[in-house]
Amino acid sequence: MSGRIPRDFIDDLLVRVDIVDLIDSHTPLKKTGTNYVACCPFHTEKTPSFSVNRNKQFFHCFGCGISGNAISFLMNLNNLEFVEAVEDLAAFAGIAVPRESNTYQVDEKKEDLSSLYQLMDKTTNFYVQQLRSSEEGKKAVEYLKNRGINSDCANEFLIGYAPNEWKALANSFGQDSLIKAGLIINKEDGQVYDRFRNRIIFPIRDKRGRTIGFGGRVMDNSLPKYLNSPETSLFHKGNEVYGLYELLKKNSKPPRILIVEGYMDVISLSQAGVNYAVAALGTAISQAHLNLLFRLSPEIVLCFDGDKAGRAAAWKAMEPIFLSLKDNRSCRIMMLPQDQDPDSLIRKEGLTNFTQRVHAAQALSDYFFEHVSEQLNLSEMEGRAQLVGKAKPYLEKLPEGIFREMMLSRLKTTSGSTTLNIFNNISTPQKVFSEEQPPRKAAQSSARSAKTAIALLLQNPRLINNINEQEIDWDTLDIRGIELFKNLQQVILSKNTINTAVLIEHFRNTVDEKLIKTLASSNLYVSEDNIDMVFADALNSLLKQGKYATIARLQAKAQNQGLDINEQQLLIKILATK
Repeated sequence: MSGRIPRDFIDDLLVRVDIVDLIDSHTPLKKTGTNYVACCPFHTEKTPSFSVNRNKQFFHCFGCGISGNAISFLMNLNNLEFVEAVEDLAAFAGIAVPRESNTYQVDEKKEDLSSLYQLMDKTTNFYVQQLRSSEEGKKAVEYLKNRGINSDCANEFLIGYAPNEWKALANSFGQDSLIKAGLIINKEDGQVYDRFRNRIIFPIRDKRGRTIGFGGRVMDNSLPKYLNSPETSLFHKGNEVYGLYELLKKNSKPPRILIVEGYMDVISLSQAGVNYAVAALGTAISQAHLNLLFRLSPEIVLCFDGDKAGRAAAWKAMEPIFLSLKDNRSCRIMMLPQDQDPDSLIRKEGLTNFTQRVHAAQALSDYFFEHVSEQLNLSEMEGRAQLVGKAKPYLEKLPEGIFREMMLSRLKTTSGSTTLNIFNNISTPQKVFSEEQPPRKAAQSSARSAKTAIALLLQNPRLINNINEQEIDWDTLDIRGIELFKNLQQVILSKNTINTAVLIEHFRNTVDEKLIKTLASSNLYVSEDNIDMVFADALNSLLKQGKYATIARLQAKAQNQGLDINEQQLLIKILATK
């Protein structure tokens, strides 16, 4: 759907929905004091460490550390993107999601997508019924049985059959919608015909279980063997993988995900007990594929057939892999024996042996250096220079971090170069609150005051009225944490409706997001009656320390370099109000 979701709508939605009601509908909560608790839905535990606060509209697990507002809960629970979570939260509240564009166009587009999803579901059911009850479908059933696919697995993946007719769909559903969904093809003479005919049909579902496209396989040696839906408003094959919905139904947080090449590989592996496999949809593995899967699992194993095409596909995947890797992500390469694919291999070797192959898959670093070193004589300077030339373009794509440094170190060792330096130094932004502050009481005291003031304001936005009652000259303050405090104040003043959940949402995907969540979940052990007093004390302490810090900085500069006219006036102003 085109158009951004208005920020005001998201804020109002977070105020409208009670996070306790939302989470309780998924995970039953029990009230204990001012909070509600349950066993965490994001990790296995016997003793409840998952806490929900109705006043803050915030959840936090003291076991696994996951925290956030209602949108964050849905994103983590159902592996949704931000927009998908907002749409689901709006559906929970029973309201429509507006878009920042022309109203008529937005409503029309929304209606188009809704009707297309309905059409895809109806088409899925149509193909399934053709498999189960039509005379033609019997040969498809027989084909699946010969491939070892049982009825339970066929039902799980909603496998169907497309009749050997030119207009089976065209005669059953509206032609305009079928064209938009890519299910029928419109010829130049105005005639239409079904895209899928006489094929086993594999519905492709998104993370939410909605059918977005289809794959079709012939049952003989005719070509093309596989046929996929074209690009549509619902289906973008470079962003989707087959079998992900079925995988996440069994394990929403899989320890690893195996990427294979075909639909039948995914289905056969799942039936055999390898229920963590997905397949790219007739296209090369992309960075979008990898980023999607890395958000769901820390380890990806890429499985390739052992033929020449499989080896070429493995090396082609290196560029998107290197662009996707971070320190908390791991990738392995699993090359199969010659003339074997996952479907045939697991039938031949069984689950235990296949699983051992997965666990023994080659580390990405070993595969990479083994490949770039092929046919190079590393005993000669020329060979080592060629190694650097081949490896450098890939290593430069790695995000900054420990893994990149280790790969560079290995290249130095392998090439014998001690002066190799292919990366630009990237400075790390200074944290708002450093864990390694100078051991001066003033610095420690100011950090405590800032944390206390920010945490209290974050958890109790009404305290903004206490700040507005004071005349604060922010220009006279120079202390760590003051910028975040000012930013928080400005956000609260700019919002029509406000609570902690809205504030957390404002800082999503910013450098302060982690700190904001930490402060929102921190227990300051302040009773409701004393919140205003403690906040006033923390704020006054912060303001005083900020002035002292500014004075110290200006006086030091005056001795070493001298002050310009503006700095002189600022120093006089602070000293006068001290």
